[in-house]
Amino acid sequence: MRFTISQRFFFDAAHTLKREIEAEGSRRIHGHTYHAEVWLAGERDPATGMVIDLGLLRRRLDAVRDRLDHRLLDEVPGLHPPTLENLCLFIAEALGELQASLARVRVWREALGDSCTLEF
Repeated sequence: MRFTISQRFFFDAAHTLKREIEAEGSRRIHGHTYHAEVWLAGERDPATGMVIDLGLLRRRLDAVRDRLDHRLLDEVPGLHPPTLENLCLFIAEALGELQASLARVRVWREALGDSCTLEF
């Protein structure tokens, strides 16, 4: 049997974005509350009963959140331009050895209804 577990977090950050549509507002520094969810899939370890200890996943996601929260995303190393797509990829790559179990990463902005999902 394969199980899928997930963990969510959020962060507040500012950014700019060069776009053709809604260009003026996007080019100015502006901020959002971002939500992210990471899914890991795998077989349950018979000794622990877990795919992964959620405490370990939470610790890793806390480190990712620290790199993004209350930052200007334009200045975050490895994240450019700061699109929803690139945020999904940034989070996935920041999971290090946990990437082997990665099934999905989703980033969304609840207030705007925007969302992006990266599937593995």
